[in-house]
Amino acid sequence: MSISSVLHFVNHHCHFMTCFEHVLGRYSKHTDDERVLSACLVAWATNMGLGRMGDISDIPFTTLASTSDNFLRLETLKAANECISNAIAALTMFRHYDIANVIHSSSDGQKFETTLPTFNARYSPKYFGLAKGIVAYTLVANHVPVNAELIGAHDHESHFVFDLLFNNTTDIHPQVHSTDTHGTNQVNFALLHLFGYQFAPRYKAIQEKLRTSLYGFEHPTQYGDILLKPVRKLNTDVIVEEWENLQRIFVSLALKTTTQSIIVHKLNSYARKNKTCQALWEYDNIISSLYLLDFVDSPLLRKNVQTALNRGESYHQLRRAVSYANFGKLRFTSEEDQLLWHECSRLLTNCILFYNMTLLSELWTRKEATQDRTHITHISPVAWQHINFYGRYEFTKAPEPINLEEIVEALAQHPLLSILDEGNT
Repeated sequence: MSISSVLHFVNHHCHFMTCFEHVLGRYSKHTDDERVLSACLVAWATNMGLGRMGDISDIPFTTLASTSDNFLRLETLKAANECISNAIAALTMFRHYDIANVIHSSSDGQKFETTLPTFNARYSPKYFGLAKGIVAYTLVANHVPVNAELIGAHDHESHFVFDLLFNNTTDIHPQVHSTDTHGTNQVNFALLHLFGYQFAPRYKAIQEKLRTSLYGFEHPTQYGDILLKPVRKLNTDVIVEEWENLQRIFVSLALKTTTQSIIVHKLNSYARKNKTCQALWEYDNIISSLYLLDFVDSPLLRKNVQTALNRGESYHQLRRAVSYANFGKLRFTSEEDQLLWHECSRLLTNCILFYNMTLLSELWTRKEATQDRTHITHISPVAWQHINFYGRYEFTKAPEPINLEEIVEALAQHPLLSILDEGNT
């Protein structure tokens, strides 16, 4: 199926194109054209650029450039992404991807090399060698990228975990959130716990973490001869003493007058040890110690955390396949263009996920009275082998209609176990 047909299919079901308003609002004399908007979205998302899209499609560059300038902005793209995410959340299959009957999200950064110098591009020898790059930090819940932020390669990913969760405006609200070791710091357990999230990271070296970061309410000598002992007693007095100052921090975050990244930077920028910072760390140590004990004791918890992180990696593979042009290296000259690419590529992946999950939802309904449907939940909606990103684009022709009934009927006749076996091979 061509990518233009997928965009037309998704717009027909959730009308995300209505989110793209003209920059002049009601004073505009021009209306949006779905076909031209689709061409602009594909050009930005695939890292191809409007110039090359004008060369390989039936829409001239001047039309593409004017449409992009008038309709594609950061706020309209985020509104379109939110519209598609909410439509995915309303599908039958969405809640069947819950982990342990809750929405278990994850966040991780994906590195992209930049070939042209920009303000936010930074060196990272581990990922870019002698070149520079940026990081797309994305929150993924039940395979859906519900929120994302573009950060520098020098920024610590853990400083943006709370921001992604708390600034999520979609209908998808995770209860549990996981990251890798790069998503952990000395305040994330406390902040997420206070705002109703369960933080469940995966540590690279859990033995070392237990040896150095397990705390108790009593002195270590009071625990006798046990396998896991706290390294020291928690200082609860400093939490009580600084609780009023901590509340000011929490209120600032709740009112969105500041972000977690700024607060963490401020708390760690004092030349001498700050008492408020110590109190926040001690509060964090209480929650993290409880989680470490659960993480060691529960194989199911470790499995659920790994499953959530694997879904984030699957999304990264799809995102990389979408941004295939220029060998995956960004050629944008400004940070604003990078942000447009960032949201357009997320929009295209959201459309593919909506199309795939709609097929699976129809298949689930079709097999309701015929056979066991549990195998369908093991089929990931993150797939793009059946989507054609390449070739000459013809947007002015009538889009090829998608016969959903015919596709679902073909899937219904195919044994589900064979589909799973083919996917594993």
